[in-house]
Amino acid sequence: MPIHYKHPPAKNLADLKAELGLTGKQMADLCWLAGDQHWRKYTNPRDPRPMSAQMLFTMMAQLELDKETLERIFERMRRAGAEFSPVPDGEQQP
Repeated sequence: MPIHYKHPPAKNLADLKAELGLTGKQMADLCWLAGDQHWRKYTNPRDPRPMSAQMLFTMMAQLELDKETLERIFERMRRAGAEFSPVPDGEQQP
């Protein structure tokens, strides 16, 4: 399904973080970013990085979908040839 997409403003992303009461690290985890320093690039009011539709979809899917649905999607990704696993809490991403 092709879409027209305009990325959310940095303030909206910062507001979402505040609304959820999450840390920058937790928001980065929702977007599958390497760390909170990368999340801050999307919420920098002076020079924000545009968030891709795919990244925004990943974040919102993790906020809205139940665990079983996410696991079905992850399994479909694996069947397509993707290799991935969650990073245990406290462990650094490679």
